[in-house]
Amino acid sequence: MSDVGVREKVRFVSDGEECVGWHYAGTNGGCVVMAGGGGVTKEPGTDLFAARFHAAGFSVLAFDFRHLGESAGSPRQVIRIAEQLADWNAAIACAAELPEVDPTRIAGWSFSLSAGHLLRIAAGPTRLAAVIAQSPMTDNLVAAPKALSYESPVAVLGFPLLALADAIGGLLGRPPQTIPLAAPRGRVALLNTPDAQDGDRALNPGNRYPDWQQTIAARSVLPLMLYRPARTAARIRIPLMMIICSDDRSVLAAPALRAAERIPHAELLKIPGGHYAPFLDEHERTVEAELAFLGRVIRETAHSTDG
Repeated sequence: MSDVGVREKVRFVSDGEECVGWHYAGTNGGCVVMAGGGGVTKEPGTDLFAARFHAAGFSVLAFDFRHLGESAGSPRQVIRIAEQLADWNAAIACAAELPEVDPTRIAGWSFSLSAGHLLRIAAGPTRLAAVIAQSPMTDNLVAAPKALSYESPVAVLGFPLLALADAIGGLLGRPPQTIPLAAPRGRVALLNTPDAQDGDRALNPGNRYPDWQQTIAARSVLPLMLYRPARTAARIRIPLMMIICSDDRSVLAAPALRAAERIPHAELLKIPGGHYAPFLDEHERTVEAELAFLGRVIRETAHSTDG
């Protein structure tokens, strides 16, 4: 496995603000642009997979969205869908300028919320040659009500007031009121689902990343509950691999399966387990399948470019 010590900081601008990423220089001309899921910074979100991609010869650009991690943007811990889509496009443009990268051989990789973003990126004009969407959040209008069933009635009733107060506070320039990304039933959090409780074990074993703030601004949550990136699925024409966890309680398997059926020539890997299975028991199977997919895409792209 590649050592994270081989990477160097890279900085690029998105809508006038600086985003920060890790650049692992590869040898085969291909590049994987990576970002963590909702509220997850680049190290806990990508290190495990980035090391394997790099060891196979790929360059990697793993970045933080604005308002998170090392990237700029105030207030902190805020997720705005339009901004994160713009950050993806800026990161892809940055990757295309890396000296060892063939700009026709760039793939996008992410999971959960950010994998949903990639469905939208892939559906429009894009410099991406392929996408890997792992445990993707495809239709939160379907998933969110189910996720709410794992919260206590007190938390369900109290959260809208908290979110509204935080949104009003944002208009008045006040700092965000944050909530945990995951918490047990009875506590207000982004997710109280059973598999969301695996997030720290999957992404931050042994508190490897103590600087990761596992929180999100309450004002960010209500717009996310209406997010339905799978509506663009039928317009995707680039190669796409989707990894779906059969017992995913956080984003649900069924909406992702329906989205995959609408994507022409989508490759599907269905694995057992919950939302974070690709980081836990199913990691080796997942990463090997993803590497095989990337290898095929790179060869096909190289052949079509040379020919």
